[in-house]
Amino acid sequence: MGYGYLPSASSALAADARSLGDLKLQAGQNTPAAIRETAKQFESLFMRELIKSMREATMKSGLMDSPGGDLGADLLDQQFAVQMSGQPGGLSDLIAKQLSRQMGVAEAGATDVGSKPAATPPISARASAASLAAYGAHGPKATTGQTEFVRRHTEAAAKIEKASGIPAGYMVGQAGHETGWGKHEIKMKGGAPSFNLFGIKAGAGWTGKVAEVTTTEYVNGAAKKTVAKFRAYDSYEDSFRDYARLITQTPRYAQASQQTGSVQAFAAGLQKAGYATDPDYASKLGKAINTTLRLQRAQA
Repeated sequence: MGYGYLPSASSALAADARSLGDLKLQAGQNTPAAIRETAKQFESLFMRELIKSMREATMKSGLMDSPGGDLGADLLDQQFAVQMSGQPGGLSDLIAKQLSRQMGVAEAGATDVGSKPAATPPISARASAASLAAYGAHGPKATTGQTEFVRRHTEAAAKIEKASGIPAGYMVGQAGHETGWGKHEIKMKGGAPSFNLFGIKAGAGWTGKVAEVTTTEYVNGAAKKTVAKFRAYDSYEDSFRDYARLITQTPRYAQASQQTGSVQAFAAGLQKAGYATDPDYASKLGKAINTTLRLQRAQA
C-alpha cells in the first residue's frame, strides 16, 4: 500500500501492531542505534492510534462514510504518524531511555553528543500530535507577530506546564488570542505592563495589583463596551501561573482541565464554563492554539 511496515529499520516506521514482534526482536540487539529505532517505531504505533481516535471522535459525520474513505483516512493517519515520530524531545526519546535502562545499555539519546539543545522546550507530546493531525499540520501561514509571541512565551509556559499539566501550547495559544498576539495587552494606568495575558478579572477576592481598562463584553449576543478591573502581575510567568491555578483549582473549569488531550474539547470546555462571553470563543481559541502548536513544533 505504500505505507506498510518495511523491514529496513532505517527507512520506515512500524505501521500496525503486527510489527510488535519485529520491534521486540530488533530491540533485543542491545545497541543504542537499535533501541533508538525501536523507540521511534513504537512512537509511530502510538501516534497512529491517537490520531485515529481523535479523527473518529471529532470528524466522523456518517454522511460520507465508505470503505474507501475509511481506508484513505487510515492511510493518512499512518502518514501523519510516520512524519511526527522520532522528533527530538518527543515520546521516542523517553521510550529509548526506558529501554536503555531496562537493558543495561548506554542511554540512546535522540541527538548526537555535543549537539546544542533547543532554545525552546518541545510541546507536550500528549496533545500536539493528535491536534496537528486532526485539525491540520499545515494551517494558514503564521504572521511574524504570532511567531515572535510564541517564541517569547513558550519557555515560561513550559515551566508552568510541569506543575499544572496544562500543555504549554494551549496556554500560549490562549494568551495569544486574548492579547491579539501581544498587540493589545492590558496596561496599567500610565502605560506600564500589567503582564496579564489571559484577561483574568480582579474579583472581590483578589488582593494584588489592578489594571482598570475598557473592554468588550457580550450581553445576549450583543457586544458592549464596559470598564472592568483586571489582575496585574510582576511577570509573564506569574500570569501563566495564576491562569493555571484558576483552571486547575476552580470547580467551574474542572471538566475543561481534564480535556487537555484535545484542543477543541479544551476550548469548548472553557467556553461552556463561561471563561469568555464571546459566542464564538471556542472556535477562535482552537485556531489560536493550533497555530501555536505548529509554531512550537517548528521552533523546537
